[in-house]
Amino acid sequence: MKAFFFDLDGTLLDTLADIGRACNAILKKHGYPTHPLPQYRLFVGNGFGRLMADALPADAALDAQAKALLVEEARQYYGLHMYDCTRPYDGVIAALEDLSAAGHPLAILSNKPDGLTVEIVERYFSVIPLSLVRGAKKDVPLKPQPHALLDMMQTMHTSASQALYVGDSNIDILTARNAGVTSVGVSWGFRGAEELRKAGADHIIDTPSQLPTLAKEA
Repeated sequence: MKAFFFDLDGTLLDTLADIGRACNAILKKHGYPTHPLPQYRLFVGNGFGRLMADALPADAALDAQAKALLVEEARQYYGLHMYDCTRPYDGVIAALEDLSAAGHPLAILSNKPDGLTVEIVERYFSVIPLSLVRGAKKDVPLKPQPHALLDMMQTMHTSASQALYVGDSNIDILTARNAGVTSVGVSWGFRGAEELRKAGADHIIDTPSQLPTLAKEA
């Protein structure tokens, strides 16, 4: 039975507006220019630290400690506002329910901070029986490094040949490749089908309803 591991932001949840607003709030607070929310499609995916680094002006003269404080401010602001606009993509809940009903183990691996990942998943996916939910943890390399995914696979007693990693960005496709598992790109997410094709996704789907069929074919 195939096990499905999912990215979160841009794959299961449309979180872009809340993430962008959090970053813009902190940028504005400290006198830096803000960005149109669609621009954050290019910033997300590599963890909160990289997100804020990319959102800051290239000439921002900040040392490591100052940048870390900005990251923490943005993280805290986001934690207070991460339900303002966020919603599951249309069809995601039904597709996950279908996969679960068919006996497929389901798990989520995100580069979002672990505490926020667990909290937001409990909010939107409490009806889905998930085997594991993990976000970014200290001393564990972020995606696309495969360490977290491989550890989850071991915990779930899942072999690479029976695992699929589903995501919306080149980071997710590289994560799957680095772990030796089948990659599934979703075109409805933040980055689009072209990036997924260039990254070498094994499969690209356009709607969540394709996931149960893919489970039989991949």
